[in-house]
Parts: sequence; structure tokens; C-alpha cells
Amino acid sequence: MADSAPSPAARGAEASTFRERSRYVWRALGCLRPYARLVAGAYVAVIVASLLAVWMPILIRGIIDDGIRGQSMPAIGRGSALLMLAALVQGTATFLMGRWSETASQNVAFDLRNRFHAKLQDLSFSFHDQAETGQLLSRSVGDVDRIRFLTGRAFIHITQMSTLAVGVTAAMMVMEYRLGLLTLATAPLFVLGGLGLGSVLRPLSVRIRDQEASLTSFLEQNLRGARLVKAFGRERAQIDGFDERNAGLLELQRQDARWRSIYMPVMQLVSGLGSVLVLVAGGRMVIHGTLTLGGLVAFTVYLAQLAGPCRRLGWFIAAIAEASASAERIFEILDLRSEIRDEPSARPLVEVKGHIRFDHVSFGYGRRRLALDDVSFEIQPGQKVALLGATGSGKTTVTHLIPRFYDPTAGAVLIDGVDIRTATLASLRHHIATVLQDTVLFASTVRENLTFGRPDASEAEIVAAAKAAHAHDFIMGLPQGYDTRVGEKGAGLSGGQRQRLSLARAILKAPAILILDDATASVDVETERLIQQALRELMQGRTSIIIAQRLSTIREADVVFLMDGGRLAAVGRRTAAETAHDQLLRSSGLYAALYERQLRPAEAAATPVDRTGEGR
Repeated sequence: MADSAPSPAARGAEASTFRERSRYVWRALGCLRPYARLVAGAYVAVIVASLLAVWMPILIRGIIDDGIRGQSMPAIGRGSALLMLAALVQGTATFLMGRWSETASQNVAFDLRNRFHAKLQDLSFSFHDQAETGQLLSRSVGDVDRIRFLTGRAFIHITQMSTLAVGVTAAMMVMEYRLGLLTLATAPLFVLGGLGLGSVLRPLSVRIRDQEASLTSFLEQNLRGARLVKAFGRERAQIDGFDERNAGLLELQRQDARWRSIYMPVMQLVSGLGSVLVLVAGGRMVIHGTLTLGGLVAFTVYLAQLAGPCRRLGWFIAAIAEASASAERIFEILDLRSEIRDEPSARPLVEVKGHIRFDHVSFGYGRRRLALDDVSFEIQPGQKVALLGATGSGKTTVTHLIPRFYDPTAGAVLIDGVDIRTATLASLRHHIATVLQDTVLFASTVRENLTFGRPDASEAEIVAAAKAAHAHDFIMGLPQGYDTRVGEKGAGLSGGQRQRLSLARAILKAPAILILDDATASVDVETERLIQQALRELMQGRTSIIIAQRLSTIREADVVFLMDGGRLAAVGRRTAAETAHDQLLRSSGLYAALYERQLRPAEAAATPVDRTGEGR
């Protein structure tokens, strides 16, 4: 199965058959297998508690018939002592049942969240390009919690109700089968009511989960784009959008509440009807001497024992219906297979020199037109290569294919003569460091952000990398230096500071191949000069690929690839006589036009610079 983002319409949850729903429930319950001892212990506790619940009315009958009516204090004493003992043991068994079942279900939730997160890490960019963060957050929290309820309280209580129903029914039939049959006459009404409620709430639950996910996704996007919202004065529009989604959720929740509120009074009416039937028929039997008073009291206790679970049956059936919808949403993700994964015969890349070759590579994002169309080129080890082109020309796609974020639809990408699809992903990416266009920093300390790609780096190596990226001085000016916590996505730091931390992280990894995606586009010219000075030494002996936006970068390059419409339009190479830039300016009309339209104006505009180096 390809790892594409699922849609509610594609799932067809509302049209799911009973067999499909059951399959997801059983898969969720199958997650209890690693905790079989806890589950077995809970089952034993259920059986003990249920048997004692069946025995206790028999003890009450003996106290009334043999003790009270027989005027025997010893009988009352023995019966009361046994009743207290039974209640104590039953309470202990019930406690253990709840403790063990909840522990097992919490472990299931723990495992599912870990599996869900690991799967998200495994899925390729083609999934994450389409998936909504809010939808995934909703599944990993809300849906997993409903599965926890299913595998814990709901499952064990339904088991308890089933065991108790069998025991109580057998006891009533032995005691007085005619009254037992009369008591059971109302049971189908409870079952039908529970199944009816579940059939209504299951599709409603799917809609509620989807609406919750939509609300979460909208809120997550709003928080992520808070600066943009304020900059464009769109607060009112965002508030209205949230209110609309929230109102939709409220209406669905009200529908859910209406059905639940109707169910309980109806079930109480059915329960009351059963009580009346037992008292009328049982009273008649007592009067005619075919049933003892103690037997009638025992029957009323049995009826109460059955009535409570039967009234709750609908709640648990509804909970199972909701959990089956949640299980479907969870396993839908867990069942996905990443398009980018290690082949069975994949081997690690041990020593990488940095020779890169694109061999007639074509690639398209989904059904859109080709982002790369039959592109072939070769980069020698240690070369500094500038990728240049208009927006959508394919230069970023080139940098995405080298670390195998995507696989080409045609052709091959080779590193040191090895098709990267035959290498393990871990070893391939170990030799590549990437500075993404959008600087990514985590809500953590500066040190932890720098060592993200190399957790075992020493203090000296961390400082050296920061100095190489000209980040050390401003880091030491922070309140706790390298141990200062930065906000999410580097909040509290300037654009230049975030960029230099990202560069330091790449420098610390010491890769064979360095990819800089607009690496210095968000810093001022002075900061860029300092970074370029450090990178000149860093790039020695390393294959470096830079998506270039500035003329200074292009002039430093050994090779310049000019991309246009997904094709390699022109190539410039540094020689002893001229730079790659000069060669392209002389030989390529497309490059000359781009130079006049974009590069020369950008260079002129960048001349008056902010000398602070902070790039705010």
C-alpha cells in the first residue's frame, strides 16, 4: 500500500460492514497478547467475582428462610459471616480485575503510540506532503485513548457482564425456572436497545472524530502561522473559521448526547417492567407456597444484578463502536508501507567520496507535471556545485533525490557508482548533511539542536562547529549559553541566528556531501560573508551542492547547473581562464537573461547592508 494521506471519503467508514468493524476490534484486542498474564489474571478475577455474585443471593435466601423465618440466630450468624466473607473476596477480586485490566490497556496505548510515531518516522515525504498534522495528532492521542478504553474497561466489563449473566441465569433456572424464564423475557429488549444505540453512534463517532481532527488541524495551522495572521490582519477570519468548525463539532456532540439521553430512560423503564413482573409473579408463588420468601428476595437481587449491567450494555456497545472507528483510523496508518524503504538486498555505504551522477532522471510529485525531465549530470568528489533556476525549475527536487527523500520515476541516482536504491537509507543519509530552506529548530536547548545529527559530539567539536558557522559569539551571549532553551522553530532568535545554528548542525555532522538549500538567503550580506568564509574551508574535500540565489555564491562555484522547466538547460564549469559564471554569461542566453532580471538587481539591492550580522 502506498503511503498516501487517507481521506474520510476513501475510508467509507459509515458504510463499513459488521465484519469489517469486528476485524478492527479484534485487531485492537490482539494488542493485548504481550500482556497475556495480566489479562489472564483479570479473567480469573472476573470469574471469582461473578461466582461470588451468584452465591451471595443464595446466602441471603438462607438467612431469611433458615434464620429469620426459622428463628435461628446461629443460621443468621453463619449466613451473615459467609456473606461478609464473600463481599470481601468479591471486592478484592473486583479491585484486581480493574487494576490488571487497566494496566494492560495502558500498556497497549503506550505501544500503539510508539508504533504510530515510529510509522510516521518511517513514511516517506510523499505521505507527509499530503497529511495534515492536526489529523495525525488527533489519531495519536484521541483515537489511541479510545482503544485503551476498549482493551481495558469496556472489554473486561463486557466479559464480566457475560459471565455474570450466565451464572445468574443458571441459578434462577435451578431455583424456580418459571420465574427465571419470566425474568429473562425482558433481556432481548436490553440487547436490542444496546445494538441499536451502537449502530447509531458508530457512524456518528466517525464524524465526531473527523471533525475533532479538522478542528485540531485548523488550530495547529493557525498557531504555526500566527505571525502571518497578524501581519495580514486576518484574526477575524481565523476566529470565524475556528467558530464554524467548532459549531460543527458541537452539533455532532449534541446528536450523540440526544441518543444517549434517550437510551437510559428507556432501559430504566424496561428494567422497572422486569421488576414488576418478578414481584407480581413471585409474590403469587410465595402466597401459594411454591416459592419461599427468601427465594423471592434472592430473585429480586438477581434481577438487580442483571439490570445494572444490561442498562450499561448499550454504553459499552457504543464504546466498542466508537473504538472500532478509532482502531480503523489507527491501523489505517500502521498498515501503510513507505514508498522509500530499504530493499532486502540493500547494503550500507561505508566510505563515500562524494561522486554523484544523475542518469536520465525523471520525477514528478503525484499526478502533477514532471518536476525533473530526463536530467543527466555528473559531480566530481569535492566539487562545489551551484544549482540555479527560476521557481519550479527543479533545483530543489534535485537536492531531494540525492538523500532519497523520493525515488525517481525513471533513471537512477548514483553515489560513487552505487545506485542509492541499493544502499541502506541510514548509511546513505549518514554521509549527507542538509540545510533545509525553512530552518528547522526544535523547542530544546541550543546544544541539543546542534547535536541533533550527531548526539555523541564532544564539547570541543560543538564549539568548533559553532565558530565555523560564526554562531559561537551570539550563543555565548544567550542567558545560559549552549544550554539556553529556544522556542519552537527557533522562536526568540533572529533569522540569521537560526540559519547559522542550522549551518553549525550540518558542519558538526562532517558529511561527505553537503546540501545547502538557500542556506544564506535569510541573512544579511555581512553575515553571508562570514559564513562563506567559514564554508570555503568546510567544503574543501566535500561535495557541496548549493541552491544559489546570490551572485557571490555562483562566482565561488566550480560548476553551475542552470535548471529550466525540469530540465538541465546549461552547465558552466570553472576553468583557469574564467569562472563558471563568466562562461555561462558568455554562452547561455537564458543565463544572461536571468542575470539581468534577477541576479544583478539582487546584488545591487544587497550593497547597503546591516553590519550587525544578525539578519533580523
